[in-house]
Amino acid sequence: MIYIHGDKNNKKLFKNMKIDCQKCFGFCCTALYFSASEGFPIDKKAGDPCMNLQSDFSCSIHKNLRKQGLKGCTAYDCFGAGQKVAQVTYDGQDWRQSPELAQQMFDMFLIMRQLHEMLWYLTEAFTLEPAYTIKEQISLMISETESLTNLSADSLIKLDIDSHRTKVNGLLLQASELVRGSVCNNNKKKSKGKKSLSRGFDFIGSDLRKSNLIGADMRGAFLIAADLRDSNLTGTNLIGADMRDADIRGSNLTDSVFLTQSQINTAKGNSNTKLPSSLVRPTYWEK
Repeated sequence: MIYIHGDKNNKKLFKNMKIDCQKCFGFCCTALYFSASEGFPIDKKAGDPCMNLQSDFSCSIHKNLRKQGLKGCTAYDCFGAGQKVAQVTYDGQDWRQSPELAQQMFDMFLIMRQLHEMLWYLTEAFTLEPAYTIKEQISLMISETESLTNLSADSLIKLDIDSHRTKVNGLLLQASELVRGSVCNNNKKKSKGKKSLSRGFDFIGSDLRKSNLIGADMRGAFLIAADLRDSNLTGTNLIGADMRDADIRGSNLTDSVFLTQSQINTAKGNSNTKLPSSLVRPTYWEK
């Protein structure tokens, strides 16, 4: 394991960054656009409520989303931003009760989602043992980011989110490089007979089973429909990687770096796929 005291396995660390739809007001079903090319049956404009959104903000077909052609819904993850905007930013006031605030609420949701995603990555970075040399910097960035999530709507709308993300990304890259360097040095035997994977972005449909993926840098890579069966992804940086239909059956992602629930939800796995305990195995995966 490459984590401090099993911290990554402490689900409480990620509790506030988990979706809680019962405390939200259907922001992802309304604020976002739907595209038929991204796992939805039709296109939907941002700001228009989904036809399946009910008066209590629940989904009328939640148990059958994939069967109804809404794979995109099962893949989406707001990192807990929905309930934060609903219950903290607007103190339980919803957009149906206050339609004059609807567009502002939707804008806040998009900003908050970015901040909560950064918090997810920063929290994981804080648990990475090889990154102990920058642990204090990560802790300070977590505190700074958390404080931004508690700003008023008027202050959030003025936030330079790109500037803050640049600072966060710098720390995440440092943490990743420290992990990858440590893992690569300690796992040479496990990669025997496999070729090293060159830094790249386009792996669409590629067969990567014979590649050494331990400690690989796959930031933002296109892994759409890539074959990763039975692969060891220890220390592999997967931040922003597009894993739609990537075959990870039997793969070990327990100690991969910066993996999210939405990435897992779009991939093809089974009961032999090993995941970090902070993530949930999709019910629609193979047994």
